[in-house]
Amino acid sequence: MGRYVLKRGAIGLIQALGITIVVFFVIRALPADPVARLVGFNATEDVYAQAQASLGLDQSVWSQFVTYMSGLVRGDLGVSWVTGSPILSEIRSALPVTLQLITLAFAVALLVSVPIGIATAKRPGGKLDKAVFGYGLFAGAQPEFWWGLLFIFIFYYTLGLAPAPLGEFAPSVSPPPEITGMSLVDSLITGNFAAFVDAAWHLWLPVMTLAFIVSGPIIKMTRQSMSRVLGSEFILYQQASGLPSSQVARSTTRASLPPVVTLAGILFGFLLGGAVLVEQVFAFNGLGSYSVRAVLNLDYPAIQGTVLIITIVSLLVYLVLDLLLAAIDPRVKN
Repeated sequence: MGRYVLKRGAIGLIQALGITIVVFFVIRALPADPVARLVGFNATEDVYAQAQASLGLDQSVWSQFVTYMSGLVRGDLGVSWVTGSPILSEIRSALPVTLQLITLAFAVALLVSVPIGIATAKRPGGKLDKAVFGYGLFAGAQPEFWWGLLFIFIFYYTLGLAPAPLGEFAPSVSPPPEITGMSLVDSLITGNFAAFVDAAWHLWLPVMTLAFIVSGPIIKMTRQSMSRVLGSEFILYQQASGLPSSQVARSTTRASLPPVVTLAGILFGFLLGGAVLVEQVFAFNGLGSYSVRAVLNLDYPAIQGTVLIITIVSLLVYLVLDLLLAAIDPRVKN
């Protein structure tokens, strides 16, 4: 297992390095002028040249690349061209917000989707199976932000069961000191129970929005995988041998989990950068919102840092996913 982890870690490092290099050169090949975006298109040549030099864009692309990589080796992602703050500190504040949101959403989705998928696989063609099939198509056919707006209209405006989409806390609540960057965790660490309740109150609707979206494909994958395993020869042999139903159920569940775990990991990596619209709708200042601002402002260091961090987190998620698959199915390590 140790050799397997080292191998996957080395592959991930090469992938992260390759993506970093590609992103660096691709954004500089785009037909965009970040200097004019910062100083304005009516700036004089002296002002333009001064801004270009301050950003380091008066150097050759290769000189810029060497400077960036030397800083990256030291753990320095650079400074934002817009805010003047270190990129690493800005991402450190934005990333936990997104991680908390999508982690809670996936926990809810898995707790609901896997049992439903198993139940529908055991009773194919039933009313629950047909209802779940329609739900999966319906939930996945609409964009995330539309569901967010619809849920706000239903649960906040109509029913009054959710708070106004004004961020992680109500304006009247003092947020806890930033320790991990996750509102729920920081509230518990500091013993601020009022902030914890308010954070949970503001989180439940965006969490349910994302869980509603990702639960459809998880249910369908669970159903398909469970149906395939239930019809396999080794399960039929276990049943014919008279093994206890609990033991057969454990074997069936374990054999059907790998495709579900793989899909969950892929969806998690997708939402890491794709939850931006839900964050915008509910006014959460997560990594998705931060990346959009970086792109709109042509903030090259922020774009590079965001892509690199998303890549690293995604690769770590995939590494954990591979370890889970190796624990479920030892053949994966071979």
